[in-house]
Amino acid sequence: MSVSAYVGRFAPTPSGYLHFGSLMAALASYLDARAAGGRWLLRMEDLDPPREMPGAQEAIVRALEAYGFEWDGQMARQSERLDTYNAAIDKLWADGHVYACTCSRKQLEPFAGLYPGFCREAGRDVHDAAIRLRVPDRVYAFTDRVQGEFSQPLGREVGDFVIRRRDGLIAYQLAVVLDDAWQGVTHVVRGADLLDSTPRQLYLQELLGLPRPHYLHVPLIIQPDGHKLGKRYRSPPLEPAEATPMLLRALRALGQPTPKPLADALPREVLEWAIRHWDADRIPRCCTLAEAQLR
Repeated sequence: MSVSAYVGRFAPTPSGYLHFGSLMAALASYLDARAAGGRWLLRMEDLDPPREMPGAQEAIVRALEAYGFEWDGQMARQSERLDTYNAAIDKLWADGHVYACTCSRKQLEPFAGLYPGFCREAGRDVHDAAIRLRVPDRVYAFTDRVQGEFSQPLGREVGDFVIRRRDGLIAYQLAVVLDDAWQGVTHVVRGADLLDSTPRQLYLQELLGLPRPHYLHVPLIIQPDGHKLGKRYRSPPLEPAEATPMLLRALRALGQPTPKPLADALPREVLEWAIRHWDADRIPRCCTLAEAQLR
């Protein structure tokens, strides 16, 4: 594969520090891109200021550098692309694909996340309203490079979903498809918690005339109490002093071999070895891995 044929990316949310689960996603996307001779981009998904932890963006960048990661070009920030997202919403509105929704959370509580369509044909004014995308009664499917065939009937399992919140904040689903297309991303490697978001993104790509990347979803790390390893559930931030052992642990979680001499290597040397030996076919196909198995 030529350099121009592969563009990957890592797109953390600065609601907290990087942890082991985010390291796995970063490592898999980095190795997959570099092993193919491709580019690897860094994008900060800072669309939700109320949830952003002060100093998290700088801490994420420092952690990536300490762990030996090198990205191509300057880091992109979603907060600098709000005009692009809103222009896409205006186009979807003009084409009749979206509508204004004034439903409250309390109204929607009984429906377990599946929007009942109260505002679909109500002709609400866009002022002080969320913007929902009209979802067709169709099945959207794709082949994940690790998880295999995945399909979802959008109308029955998702329903009309919000692409801009009532407070004006842009939803992840819209921003991610616009950004991946803008940056020329050809391969999306990320955690399996986003597997069921992909059909929504496929639909948006179709409506907006955007290319469909290849997808690879790596397993999530599940703690003994059943929670996903992440910012909310006792997942400690990555420490620079632990870079080599944490990289080796992440490689094992991704099914990659870790020869004993690597234990004494610098983080950059671990990455250079892992690039040469990367094999995505070794990644466990299951969507979750128990944390205890990796120790």
